[in-house]
Amino acid sequence: MDVSSSGATAPSSTHIEVMKKAMDTQEQQVLKLLESSNEQSQKAAAQKNGLGINLNITA
Repeated sequence: MDVSSSGATAPSSTHIEVMKKAMDTQEQQVLKLLESSNEQSQKAAAQKNGLGINLNITA
């Protein structure tokens, strides 16, 4: 009786390291995006309240 291999092999340590680096890079990008979004939200709220970079004197 012949036993055929499915072709699936365990990932090599190099493959795992590449995946870890890719995930770390993606995590850093998401954190930067969230920080940027938070800053934009704070700026928008400050400008709405007249406390932003451009003071709203007419309000």
